[in-house]
Amino acid sequence: MVTVFLIAPYVLVHYHILRWFLSWLGAVHPVFKQKKVFIPICVVYTYLILSLGIAILMPDGMAERAIRIMGNYAMGFSLYIAMSIAVADVIHLIRKWWLKKYNKTASKRFFIISGAITLIVISIVGVYGIINARIIRRTAYEITVPKVVAGVASLKVILIADLHMGYSIGVDMIADMVNKINQEDADLIILAGDIYDNSYDALEDPDRLAELLASMKSTYGTYACYGNHDVDETVFVGFTFRVTEKPVADPRMEDFLKASKITLLRDEYVLIDDKFYIYGRPDASRPGEGIDVRKTPEETMQGLDLSKPVIMIDHQPKQLNELAAAGVDVDLCGHTHDGQMFPGNVLTWLLWDNSYGYEQFGNMHNIVTSGVGVYGPFMRVGTKAEYCPITIRFAQ
Repeated sequence: MVTVFLIAPYVLVHYHILRWFLSWLGAVHPVFKQKKVFIPICVVYTYLILSLGIAILMPDGMAERAIRIMGNYAMGFSLYIAMSIAVADVIHLIRKWWLKKYNKTASKRFFIISGAITLIVISIVGVYGIINARIIRRTAYEITVPKVVAGVASLKVILIADLHMGYSIGVDMIADMVNKINQEDADLIILAGDIYDNSYDALEDPDRLAELLASMKSTYGTYACYGNHDVDETVFVGFTFRVTEKPVADPRMEDFLKASKITLLRDEYVLIDDKFYIYGRPDASRPGEGIDVRKTPEETMQGLDLSKPVIMIDHQPKQLNELAAAGVDVDLCGHTHDGQMFPGNVLTWLLWDNSYGYEQFGNMHNIVTSGVGVYGPFMRVGTKAEYCPITIRFAQ
């Protein structure tokens, strides 16, 4: 529903971008002022910015997939173009105010040169962002939980999150991730939500993806919670376009997770080898079918022997102080993508107590990963795709 109200500003912003672009082209050469030239440019640009909306109306298939991918790339580039034009508007107003009378020839030359430099910089940043998003890096942590676990000095946990398997993230990237994880000799693998990207039908090859995920090696297996995108919803430019009264996960995802040998925890815990607990919380905003209100931090700890370590999986890094007070030892999260694209990685720090990396809350260790996949534009600028080996040391 939010998207309906955002369509008008979305169109206005892109109209302003197109006006600037056509003005710049006209300043570069008069030929771009001719209808036979600028009308096709307008048509192509309009198609690009509306491609995600067009894809929503298309039946599932290769054509729809190609248009969505193209639209995701266009969204990333248009973000930086819009930011650049906003800066240019401010500079233009300052120049008009500061220089009451200015040389039109010099002004035109400045406009052409600055526009060319801006387009070159945006192109370089965009290409870098596309390449960078495909490189999965290793980010390691070491923490100590002051509890005795009989016969266990330490535990090696691999934290992954935000795979967002779908139109952007497919078989190749998941295969790369699995290959890197399988070199870690892990005791446990944690998948902190957003396994797929709102549409099961968007999965490139569900059988192959399940086969790859099932091949992840660890002593105790793979445990997961759902994230806010692990429900069946139509999304347009980052916002829900059509929504049921209560969005739920596609029923096929349950079979997919079983085939992937992933144990999904939905407001429940498991005691592993009588040594430590793993608790998986439903997502804070999309708890899913069968759960109207998820348990409070205090309720999640009821019935647990708190002399044993408690590892919490919670997609969004929320209620961190409350979880710490309830007795959680390690809280593992995702969701934020560390902002994914600058300046998002600056803004996310204003929204979360811990938007990325490691923080301690009371006696609880909280680690938020920037995730493996992406949401929307297949770009990462100023952030990284990662998996996180975490060595948890226990008291002796």
